[in-house]
Amino acid sequence: MTSTPSARRRVLAAVAWPYANGPRHIGHVAGFGVPSDVFSRYQRMVGNEVLMVSGSDEHGTPILIAADEAGLSPQELADRNHRLIAEDLVALGLSYDLYTRTTTRNHHAVVQELFTGVHANGYFVEQTTYGAISPSTGRTLPDRYIEGTCPICGTPGARGDQCDACGNQLDPADLVDPVSRINGETPQFVETQHFFLDLPSLAKALGEWLDEREASGTWRPNVIRFSQNILAEIRPRAMTRDIDWGIAVPLDGWRENPTKKLYVWFDAVIGYLSASIEWARRTGDPERWREWWNPAAEGGQEALSYYFMGKDNITFHSQIWPAELLAYAGRGDRGGEPGQYGELNLPTEVVSSEFLTMEGRKFSSSKRVVIYVRDLLERYQPDAFRYFVAAAGPENQDSDFTWSEFVRRTNDELVAGWGNLVNRTASMVAKNFGEVPAPVSVTEADQAVLDLVEATFGTVGDLLGRHRMRQAIGEAMRAVGEVNRYVSDQAPWTLKSEEQRDRLATVLHTLTQCVADLNVVLSPFLPFSANAVDRVLGGDGTVQPMPELVEADDLDGGAPYPIITGDYTGARAWERRPVVVGTPVAKPTPVFTKLDPELVDTELARLEEG
Repeated sequence: MTSTPSARRRVLAAVAWPYANGPRHIGHVAGFGVPSDVFSRYQRMVGNEVLMVSGSDEHGTPILIAADEAGLSPQELADRNHRLIAEDLVALGLSYDLYTRTTTRNHHAVVQELFTGVHANGYFVEQTTYGAISPSTGRTLPDRYIEGTCPICGTPGARGDQCDACGNQLDPADLVDPVSRINGETPQFVETQHFFLDLPSLAKALGEWLDEREASGTWRPNVIRFSQNILAEIRPRAMTRDIDWGIAVPLDGWRENPTKKLYVWFDAVIGYLSASIEWARRTGDPERWREWWNPAAEGGQEALSYYFMGKDNITFHSQIWPAELLAYAGRGDRGGEPGQYGELNLPTEVVSSEFLTMEGRKFSSSKRVVIYVRDLLERYQPDAFRYFVAAAGPENQDSDFTWSEFVRRTNDELVAGWGNLVNRTASMVAKNFGEVPAPVSVTEADQAVLDLVEATFGTVGDLLGRHRMRQAIGEAMRAVGEVNRYVSDQAPWTLKSEEQRDRLATVLHTLTQCVADLNVVLSPFLPFSANAVDRVLGGDGTVQPMPELVEADDLDGGAPYPIITGDYTGARAWERRPVVVGTPVAKPTPVFTKLDPELVDTELARLEEG
């Protein structure tokens, strides 16, 4: 049994853009990184054409603040952090077709085209508003760097763009007792001129689209409810900022102004499109991106798009980005015509994760409550962390990373469960035959465990296709437990006589097939160890292709920069592949590293030391 779809599809995995004001911590990648990679790897294995794109988000005031603190220019800081983030994502095995950045000339051009198209259709309105200024520096404060009490529900700690408690969109000037998150001072509000996206004129189209998405039954309930609720208080939203670091407004009288730039969130979500266009240009087929973005116009096959992020970014992906796409296509109350990119696909699903905390506390780099991806991977296997996220991550509710639970799951489940099954299977095959033996007479018990494992392809595949990662890996590990029970029941180590050799061969062949199957099922979650397990069983270790960090030229003459890319066409198919009798199997070394329980105290002490 397999879960291969009846028709080949194109799947866009649009992954949240990490902000480049510093290295990313494990809470970030638990929300966008591991879930998107598991999903993308599975989709490739069932034969779909996947385009997984993202990049470093490098504009906005926080970059200026971090650059000042580091004594660097904004570009120098972005260059440094983009490389660090890209290296960490490769080390985690995230299989991007393209991971790029927002300071490329390609991205600037695509963003300006979207702005021009939306403006031509009449969905940008120029208004005078109040901007928040830091009295001590004179610099514009971004909405999210201002906090106060929500004027609607009275909850403290609301941000200048929205209140997470009631879900309403806010402006910084609306907050009661607003303060800067940077230095605690009260911001000064001054009149300024900006372009606002006319969201009310797009509300009907947005509502109809969200109703269709609700009817599909695929969106997570918290995401669809939040998205529909924010429509009730929808109002125009500023899409330009008073800042000198960002993308110029492509209009006469604006582009020449060095202190007026496009809002970082306007340009960041367009990155999904600009990265797709850059990817196509790098393949030598510049128009191929359209197969994922407007296939209906091209007469092509079905294309689906899934957006992965944390719950604090739902607004931008279920309201702002779809509104930009609708406005660009002229599908709001004001009408209009599509720009040069045509009518672009709206998201099929916004796949939002909840928050990951650490030892019961919220991640905070400034308070040193943090575990950076790089630090974790220097000390532990990437698949140990990927397993933790898959099995206990913040899929549909907040979850807590603790060192004791990380050690327990690694040792009791990954090492003692899956790792032990792999190791003892290969050890017994190597010791008794030195190669995969041929089965002689398959019993009912043998067939039962083979059928159970093969059925796992369908069960786990169905769950992965619906973004139920925790359930999916739970089903895979349940099958691991059943195969371990089969080993105990058959006790192959007792089959020592010549008369029992045929039975031993059959049991070990059955075990080898089960391990090979389960290795494929677990490979989207555990790509590094999947390749290692394949080598243990005498394979070539190419179950899951891995990403590469490549030094690339800017396609439009800008400075070179590193990208993540890869050739993933060789991913193993999502189905049983019979093991080959006679394949040599040598005495194995453990694939997974057992963790010393004492490291819990060591890591907690490191955390307290900051």
